[in-house]
Order: sequence, then structure tokens, then C-alpha cells
Amino acid sequence: MTQQGVRWTADQVLALAPDAASRKAGSKLGAAGPWSEAGSSDEGAVWGLCKGSGSKPYQTVVDVADASGPAYKCSCPSRKFPCKHALGLLLLWAGGDAAMPPGQPPAWAGEWLAGRRKRAGEKRPAGAGGSSPGSGDPEAARRRAERRAERITAGATELEHRLTDLLRGGLATAEQAGYGLWEETAARMVDAQAPGLAARVRELGAIPSSGPGWPMRLLEECALLHLLDQGWLRRERLPDGLAATVRSRIGLPGAADGPPLRDRWLVLAQYDTADAKLTTRRIWLHGADSGRTALLLSYGAAGRAPELALPVGLTLEAEVSAYPGAGQPRAALGEQFAPPAPTALRPPGVTATEAAARYGEALRDDPWLDSVPVTLDRVIPVADGDSWQLADADKDTALPLTPTARTRPGLWRLVALSGGGPVKVFGECGHRGFTPLTAWPEGAGEAVPLC
Repeated sequence: MTQQGVRWTADQVLALAPDAASRKAGSKLGAAGPWSEAGSSDEGAVWGLCKGSGSKPYQTVVDVADASGPAYKCSCPSRKFPCKHALGLLLLWAGGDAAMPPGQPPAWAGEWLAGRRKRAGEKRPAGAGGSSPGSGDPEAARRRAERRAERITAGATELEHRLTDLLRGGLATAEQAGYGLWEETAARMVDAQAPGLAARVRELGAIPSSGPGWPMRLLEECALLHLLDQGWLRRERLPDGLAATVRSRIGLPGAADGPPLRDRWLVLAQYDTADAKLTTRRIWLHGADSGRTALLLSYGAAGRAPELALPVGLTLEAEVSAYPGAGQPRAALGEQFAPPAPTALRPPGVTATEAAARYGEALRDDPWLDSVPVTLDRVIPVADGDSWQLADADKDTALPLTPTARTRPGLWRLVALSGGGPVKVFGECGHRGFTPLTAWPEGAGEAVPLC
């Protein structure tokens, strides 16, 4: 499949930026001024030399035709992917053939492209059939799983005792004890090989003295943690789907063993969250034919963006396989049959009332669920005192935005796109409100990333 003539928008390019600083720096390099010998090929490659602070320009090449998203190579020392030079080159390419004429890549770019595509071709047949990576002695694997389950059970039992002590002593003791109590408990859960429990325990430590109503919030989170503990300790009595959800929430790894589903997947949103050790990328997809919404997760070490990148608003013909768990949207990306391509496809939308009901229904399968993916149809961003909400244009209902969404620059992009009129918005709807991630104007128009 050729890529010549298939252009992304500037918003789709900038959605690939690993952070705001890269987005700003890349935008400055999106003009022809700093570039020389720039070009593109029918096979979906773009390249160019970018003038830097030294005497030698940076060699930058991007493989746009990679089915898993664009791949980058730049001679600059940046550890960000994509770097500002790759973003600037893609912005230049998005502008048209005038600054990016068609041709054959120079030797330095051609060698990298040939090597990359050769490796991709070698990997493809290796994944078809045969034993999966990491497969070994089944009996040894079973014994390891049993030992880990025993450790988790011991950790969950200890956590139950600590929650009981907290409730007996009164919630006020949590404020007096400080964060150290919860950090120590979280460390015990790490020792028990239950990272999911450890993460939820650490969240408890931030609730005391966090503002009006913190005792109620602490009690609610303790109840959910107790429910997860009891779910693990009684997992043999649970339905298979709910038991799989409990294992996932505890932190046990699972394989994407669902049957492959081939579809034309619209990239709804892509955004990163980071902590001191890991960057997590979330990519939401909508199946044009199946109507299913799927979540892809990919990871990168601290300070490095994950490799998987899919520009928002494009479609990808591919297979995905679901992870176990009742109502879980997470899936693994399988075989890709074509690179991401522009589309006029939009997901169907619902009202604010229907979105809230959808979240309530999802809690039956997963009580620990923070939010569900939802597309709102014909909503208008409206200020509500110090807050904002998305109001139905045709009904007297609205969803409040989450506190996080109210502090993001994407809110003002949404307000500007709306201009007081209705828009279609995809985002995550949960007990804290709605977080908008992507929007489409009424009528024709490209997807606008908001995160």
C-alpha cells in the first residue's frame, strides 16, 4: 500500500509528541527554513537534514508506513521518541509536496529503512505458531503460580487485619499516623507480589487531610480495598469473568487469549501517564464494523515514550485479542494488514444520561472501575462557576468535567472548537466526572486531540 498523497493533519502529528515541551519545539521546526534535502517516497518514508547548533545537520527519517505507527531515526542526542526533529519533519510532510517532494531516500535513510523492514518481515512468521515466548516447563510454571498465590493470600490477610485495626481505632487515627503507615503497608503488599493492592494502599495515604469530606472518601476506598481482598480470598467461588477481573486488579499478569477480531479500528485517543519508574501509554480504538471499543496499553522506562504510537483520527485495519476479565476493554494488537490511514469515520455517540448509565452498568462487572470509554453526541462545554460541564444540546442534562480535565489546555481547545455550538466528544466517564480526550466539530472536520 503506498502512502504518497496520504497526509496527516498537524493535530495528528502533534498528538505523537511525548510531552508539551517536545510539542512546542517540534512546532517551531515544522517550516521549511531549517530543513534541507527533505523528501518522501511512495513506500511511506520521509527524510530530511535539520540544521542544529553544530556544523553538521541532524539526519532525520520517519517510516510513516509502519503498521504499528510511525518509526523514527534521528542523529540528535535526544532520548525522546519522537524527538523535536522527527515531529518537525512530520509537520513539514503534512504541509504537502511543495516542501517534501517525492523521490528516493538518500543512502543514510535507505539503509535504516531497509534494515527495519527486513527485521519486521523476519518477526512476522516467527509469531505464527510454535511456542510462545517464555513458555517452558508447565509444571515449574504451575509451582511458581502456586507460590505466588500463597504470598498474595498472606498479604491480603494481613491487609484485612490492618483495615480492621483502622476502623476499630477510628478514621481520625489515619490522619494522625501520616503517610508512613500506608507506605509501610504498601511495601508489605509488594513483598507479597500483589502490585495492584500496593498501588491502592498508596492511594489511601493521600486521602487524609486532602480537603472537606476526606473521611468519607477514605471509608469508600477502604471498602473497595476490602472488597478486592475478599474477592481474592474467595476467588474460587466467583464466576469466571469476575475472578479474572479480581486477578487483574490484584496485579497478576494475564495473556490476551481472546479470539482475534479483525476490524477497521479508528484511533479515538492516545495519551501518556508517568511515574518515577514507568511511562504508560493508553490508546483507545473503535471498531468500525464490530462497534467494539478496545484499549491498547504500552510501556516505556521513565523518561522514554513507549514505542507504540497511533495518530488520533486515523484507521488501522488489524486484529486485536481481548484480555480476560468481565467487561474489560483491554486488548493486544495483533497482525496489522495496512498502515494507519485518514478516514471520515466517527464513533456513534450517546447522551449524558446514557453515558452515566453505561458506567453504572460496568460497575456490576468491575466494582473497582474508575471510568468507562464513552462518546458524547451533540454536547456543549458550559462554565459552571469554577467548574465546567458538557451539556446535552437537545436535553436538560449534563456531565461535570473531572478536576484533572479542568486544568488541561485541551479544555480551551474544546471550548474554541465548540464556539458555543454542539460537538461530538470522546472521553472517559466515571465517578469523578468526564475527561474529554478527542472532539469532532459538527458536520465535516478532522478529529481534534484534547490530551
